[in-house]
Amino acid sequence: MADENRSAGTGAENPENKRVLVHADHVKVYFKGKEKKANAVRAVDDVSFDIMKGETFGVVGESGCGKSTLGRTLIRLIPATAGHIYLDGEDITKLPPERRPVSTVFQSYALFPHMTALQNVMYGLKFQGMKKKEAAERAWEYLEIVGLADRASSSVQELSGGQQQRVALARSMAVNPKVLLLDEPLSNLDAKLRIRMRDELKELQKKTGITMIFVTHDQEEAMALADKIAIMEGGRLIQMGAPREVYQNPASLFVMEFLGTADRAAMPDGSLIYFRPEDIRILGKAEETKARKDKGTERQAQNPDGRHLLTGTIVKSDYMGFYTQYFVKTEGGELLVREFEREYQNGDLVALELCGGKTF
Repeated sequence: MADENRSAGTGAENPENKRVLVHADHVKVYFKGKEKKANAVRAVDDVSFDIMKGETFGVVGESGCGKSTLGRTLIRLIPATAGHIYLDGEDITKLPPERRPVSTVFQSYALFPHMTALQNVMYGLKFQGMKKKEAAERAWEYLEIVGLADRASSSVQELSGGQQQRVALARSMAVNPKVLLLDEPLSNLDAKLRIRMRDELKELQKKTGITMIFVTHDQEEAMALADKIAIMEGGRLIQMGAPREVYQNPASLFVMEFLGTADRAAMPDGSLIYFRPEDIRILGKAEETKARKDKGTERQAQNPDGRHLLTGTIVKSDYMGFYTQYFVKTEGGELLVREFEREYQNGDLVALELCGGKTF
C-alpha cells in the first residue's frame, strides 16, 4: 500500500523526518472580546513552536491552561485570533477542518455504537470517496496494526475501553493524515490500562512513523510518550524541549513542581534552594558522620559543584515498599527524603547531603 506514514519508517529516527512538518507562528486565541480589549480571555497567548516530521509532540499543562484550545486551533475547530499555522510548508490557518490532513482522537473516541469495529474504521475512508472493497481492505489493515483484526466484526459496544480507543486510532490513521492529534485520549481508562495503552501508542508510532501531537494534563504520559514536550501556563508556552532536558533544567518553579515533586531548603545564607527527592540523601546518623551544622556551612563554601550539608531530626516515616520516605525537620523547614536501604527511627538526628537544586 502506498502509505506515506508507513513508508516513513520508524518515526523520528528516519533521516527524512528531520524537516519541520508543523510550524506555529505567534498563534493567539482570544475569547470574549478582541485582542486589544482588556476583558479578552487569552486562551492561547502568542504561542510559537516547530514539530518535526515523525515526532511525538506533547502539549501539557494544568486544566484551563489553553492546551486543548491550542489543539483544536491546529485543526480549526477553534479559529485563531492571530498568527499562522503551517503544515508541510503550507499556510493552513484559514483552511477548513475537513481540508486539513489532520486526524483527531478525542477523549470520548466518538465511535458509532451501531457499527462494528470494521465499519467504524471504514467510515472516514468512504467519506473520502474510497470504494467499499478498498475501504474494507484498508480498514482491516489498520485494525491489524492496532491488534484488533480478530474483533473486526464486533460491535464497538462489545469492546473494552482500551479496545475502543484502538478502534478510534485505527480510524484516524486509516485516512492517511500527515498529523494525528490526540486530545486526552487515555483519561477515560483506569490506571493500569493507561500505562499499557501508553506503551502501545509508542509502539504504534514507531511502527507507522506518524507525527503525533499529544495533548494531556498528565505529566507522566507526556514524559513517557513525547520526543518533545511543551508546557503551557495561562495560555502561554513557558518551556519546551526534550522531557529529560525540561525535567532536569526547569525554567521556573511552576515547571519544576508541575513535572514532579519539588521541595525547598533554606541555606545558612538565607537563600532558598529548590530540589527534587532524588537530589537529597541521608548520609547517616549525625554522630556517625560527625556532620554538625557549622561544618555544613563550611562544606557549602568548599563545594563548587553545589553540594550542601544539612542536619535534621526525623519526625515521621512512611514505608512505601521498595523505599521509605522520611520527613526530616531542619532549621530551614521540613524536608522529604527517600531512603532505599537503611532504616531510621523517629527522633534520629541525621546528616543530609543536598546535591544540585535550583534557585528561582
